[in-house]
Amino acid sequence: IKLGLSTIRRILEELGNPQNHCACIHVAGTNGKGSIASGIASILNAAGYRTGLYTSPHLVTFNERISINGKPISNARVVAAYKAVKNVHHGSREPTFFEFATAMALYDFGRETIDWAVIETGMGGRLDATNIVRPAVSIISNLSLEHQDYLGNTLAQIAAEKGGIIKKDVPVVTGVRQTGALSVLNNIAAAKSAPVLRLGKDFRVRRKSGSTFTYFGMQNRWPDMKTRLMGRHQVDNAAISLAACECLSRGGASISEENCRQGLLNLFWPGRLEIVSESPRIILDGAHNLVAAQNLATFLAEETDQRPITMVIGILDDKPYKAMLSALIPVTQKVIFTRPKIDRGLPPETLYAEARQYGKEMMLLPDVQQAVQRAVNQATPDDVICIAGSLYVVGEARASLS
Repeated sequence: IKLGLSTIRRILEELGNPQNHCACIHVAGTNGKGSIASGIASILNAAGYRTGLYTSPHLVTFNERISINGKPISNARVVAAYKAVKNVHHGSREPTFFEFATAMALYDFGRETIDWAVIETGMGGRLDATNIVRPAVSIISNLSLEHQDYLGNTLAQIAAEKGGIIKKDVPVVTGVRQTGALSVLNNIAAAKSAPVLRLGKDFRVRRKSGSTFTYFGMQNRWPDMKTRLMGRHQVDNAAISLAACECLSRGGASISEENCRQGLLNLFWPGRLEIVSESPRIILDGAHNLVAAQNLATFLAEETDQRPITMVIGILDDKPYKAMLSALIPVTQKVIFTRPKIDRGLPPETLYAEARQYGKEMMLLPDVQQAVQRAVNQATPDDVICIAGSLYVVGEARASLS
């Protein structure tokens, strides 16, 4: 990981600055940024716009990171983009994997003459490779402590990094609620004359049953909206997507209420409370940090009808695994600890040792595919199997279940 913009700027200049060939939306934040980005892309697609979406990480294939109108690009286009980026001069060092992927996405979007590109940051914002775009709206979903070696040890420091995507005169939509972090974002926005639109203040939601809600926007009141994504937190993410689309409409985009409704209903975001089987019920959810783990625990406690839950879990070594386990383990009956193939995975033995205090039935199976298969073989049709702790674990599980 090498944060900074000089290398990506040099690459894109050599490629003819493809990021300037379409309108952009830029999405940062700790949790929910992928759901928000994909929600906006789905709405724009429903409105008839040719829309590119760049997200990370992928679950099974690299192609997932770069999609147009909801479909990952082909292998041939991945190779073409790779060759284009590889063949230009990179400056004083080789690009990182993320810089390479970002340049590939922007190159492909430039070639495909799309109307909108929805771009999700990788880490932070200010020095993230995606911060080369000039967006029509900037979004900061929410904030919690993460990637502290790179972004800082306080919410204020992290807010300053995320707030680096704020551009002069470009509206900012945010779900951030912490007073100190909001103060940092407001100061950055004020210095750049960028209006700030806050969830709970400038727009809000009233939840009904399940994923149905009324949206109270800056200009619109839309009853009985529904997001296809499950979980209480996804209603907030949907509201942020809708507020961003209201900003785009103010700027001249043609997006109707019906487009917004259809876009949220069409939305599919794999690996986030994704149900891939009903008998037994198998739920995939990355839950890759503490807030995401807490959201998953709430969902499992409220939405699984008290059915027995087996959790297959692996966590990366830079995550607060003790706090994550304290949120997740109490709602389960059985736990299988595993480890993704990526070298950042915590040893299952470390997780096992920490979780012994909860008195659950536990097992170690370091291979994700074997762990998932064991959970399935031991389950009854009424059981719930939840695979969580890392998007890398979910990706391996999803591949093994397909």
